[in-house]
Amino acid sequence: MKILALGGSGGMGRFAVHSLIKHPQVERILVADLNESAAKKFASTLSEKTSGIGIDVTDKEALERAMNDVDVVINTTGPFFKLAVPILEAAIETKTHYLDICDDWEPTEKMFLLNDKAKAAGITAIIGLGASPGITNMLGLIAMKELDQVSKVYTGWDMSSAQPEEESSQTGVNAAMIHGIEQIIGKVKVFSSGEYKMVRPLEKVTVEYPQLGTYKANIFGHPEAISFPHHYPEIKESLNLMHSNDDSLVSVLKIIRFFIEIKFLSKNMAAKVLTWLEGTQSPDYDKAGVESLPSVYGYAEGIKNEKKISVAATFHTEASVDDLSMGEATAYPLSCGVKMILDGLVLDTGVHAPESGIIDPELFFSYLSKEIDGSESIIPLITTKSIS
Repeated sequence: MKILALGGSGGMGRFAVHSLIKHPQVERILVADLNESAAKKFASTLSEKTSGIGIDVTDKEALERAMNDVDVVINTTGPFFKLAVPILEAAIETKTHYLDICDDWEPTEKMFLLNDKAKAAGITAIIGLGASPGITNMLGLIAMKELDQVSKVYTGWDMSSAQPEEESSQTGVNAAMIHGIEQIIGKVKVFSSGEYKMVRPLEKVTVEYPQLGTYKANIFGHPEAISFPHHYPEIKESLNLMHSNDDSLVSVLKIIRFFIEIKFLSKNMAAKVLTWLEGTQSPDYDKAGVESLPSVYGYAEGIKNEKKISVAATFHTEASVDDLSMGEATAYPLSCGVKMILDGLVLDTGVHAPESGIIDPELFFSYLSKEIDGSESIIPLITTKSIS
């Protein structure tokens, strides 16, 4: 198969490309980037399977020409609130399988509306297959599967580890940080009391994590909050939560938000400030003796055997995931999804978030383990607690 990697020489995309060229069914990967020289330079360092081109993804004709020559497109361009929907529309038009790492809720809603068109085109589209969303969705699904009835799903992640990649084709303001700014200002959509609601991001939520204890986390504008009830309408509450080992980080984010909202800072300038702040954090932050929520997790509440219980899913050995860079943790799940399609393990068409059932979670974590250390060592750790 032939693959088009949009943003393939960027901070996320390059890790997916590195992974996918090793798959025996991949004939060719076309690394596409707005920065043509970076795309060609990166592609030239890999293998005879890769070549690089410059492409502006807002140029519909150029985008469709590139897609017409491939079987699968992976989209790691950003910001997704601007680019995700038109790129998926082009994939549907050209009947090209599509996977992305979209972490914005707004385009996620719009892409779900393209489900019937994707089915009619006979293509598989998996959206939000990164870390959060992505790994978190799979962990949330595993927690849900432990219950007979599900009423609540939380997905969570540690913002302290979300540091931008040093090596990237991107120039100017970091797209990941623009995304971060967009999802802490104004209001974001969540699912609560059986309906979609717009709420203020960064609001505190209590998480009573089984066998760990009670912690505070903060609402963030990621797609999991709306994708779980989209696929499982029986759910009554769905939130995506961010936490940090650095208690001051949320306070700093609120200050940045305040300055944006009084128009003292532009969004781009705020994104630059956030990039600088993330860069000042040590990736080797010592967690020894620090009680906190897991770096990524899924949490569900509901009924099992006529009893109310909560279930949480994370990893037995977090070090295998915690040691990954932001680019690796985001791109490896994406490449796993592509490989599962190539291996005939993903067959449904239409537009899906990872938790829809299109991906078997146990197989997914088996693939992810091989990406990380060549083994099958990542087995989700499931803990439960009775709810009075």
